[in-house]
Amino acid sequence: MYYLIRGLDAPGKLQNRMKARSAHLQRLQQLRDQGRLLTAGPIPEVDSDQLAQVGIIGSLIVAEFDNLDAARDWASHDPYQLAGVYAEVEIKPYVPVF
Repeated sequence: MYYLIRGLDAPGKLQNRMKARSAHLQRLQQLRDQGRLLTAGPIPEVDSDQLAQVGIIGSLIVAEFDNLDAARDWASHDPYQLAGVYAEVEIKPYVPVF
């Protein structure tokens, strides 16, 4: 089943995000290589594709896991989570229709 993982950044953690970004992307690439990643990306603060100017308030990942516990375990080891970037992480089942 697919699960939606939404991490919302803690205030003032942009530098932590930038330090952990490479490891975060490598981990997502592993999911992609396994054919389990549906989508992933940053959540901009405002409606703009100029992330450097508007800022990022979080991340969204939709990926396939065996169950909710496996999704929670994966999310708890995300480099952004380990670096203290996220103030809050939400994990919910997700059913892709299109």
